Amino acid sequence: MPDIVLTDYQIDLGGVVLGSGTAVDLLDVAGLGRPAVRDNDVDQPSADGVFPGPDYFAGRQIQIDAAIKVPGDPEGCLDVLAQLQQACTDPAVRLVGGATMALRLQWPGRPTKRVLGRVRKIDATVQQAIHGYLPVDIEFLATDPLWYADTESTTEIPLGWLTGGGFAAPVVAPIYVQDGAVAADRPGWVTNTGTADTWPVIRITGPCANATVIHVPTGRQLRMPTLNLTAGQWVEIDTRPGQRKVTRENGGNAAALLSPDSRIDLFSLPPGQSEMRWTAFDNTNSSRLRLTWRDAYTAL
Repeated sequence: MPDIVLTDYQIDLGGVVLGSGTAVDLLDVAGLGRPAVRDNDVDQPSADGVFPGPDYFAGRQIQIDAAIKVPGDPEGCLDVLAQLQQACTDPAVRLVGGATMALRLQWPGRPTKRVLGRVRKIDATVQQAIHGYLPVDIEFLATDPLWYADTESTTEIPLGWLTGGGFAAPVVAPIYVQDGAVAADRPGWVTNTGTADTWPVIRITGPCANATVIHVPTGRQLRMPTLNLTAGQWVEIDTRPGQRKVTRENGGNAAALLSPDSRIDLFSLPPGQSEMRWTAFDNTNSSRLRLTWRDAYTAL
């Protein structure tokens, strides 16, 4: 189901829209600034002051002070409250470790952005519902403190040349021919228009073997020397925090395909344009690498 199109001063929580033009007024929204920090400061031994260690962002606590307003209709107030509760009890999120839902915001002068996390509280002052007015206190914990673009970006990179020899029309000089002893490689470009590193989902679709994905500016590589995909088979590398895994088309865990020096926890896309390159053996020139990501931001 496509995401709901939001207008200014609206929030989408699990498919329920709050804010301007809805039955739920937003009285205050807190937690949109800099998230809390987990510091590692240590007192200086035999000296004044402290030694500052690494600072890590904690989860982002977003507090929404809202009010359901359905004048003269207490039942309508409770119906809206029930919709909110239902939207936040999906077993696919609630009962699965690491699973999250999106909270989407639209603020004036900004594109719609989202954070990922869990609803931790929906509390209501039900006594006032008899007047058609129901105060609601909502707490959302964004497990990832970054803001993400509302729409995904995708690029698909084919291999550049046939590894088994031969030409593809039209033939233009200079002509490169490979004899199958060297993996074909093809450069590609991805652009993160945000202000923070983002984490791609990488899918390689066969037929191909011995694949390596390279982030050229940093030289970081994801190597799968024992990979062997037939036509229609694929392997997917998810580098996103909390979701890091390698899976095959049958849903099986394929982490063992990665070489020991392949660090998916470091394979991020920095702000701006990055050159991506991948190599593999493919004598059909039909295998594909697809990268999917959301631009990431430090602020709304």
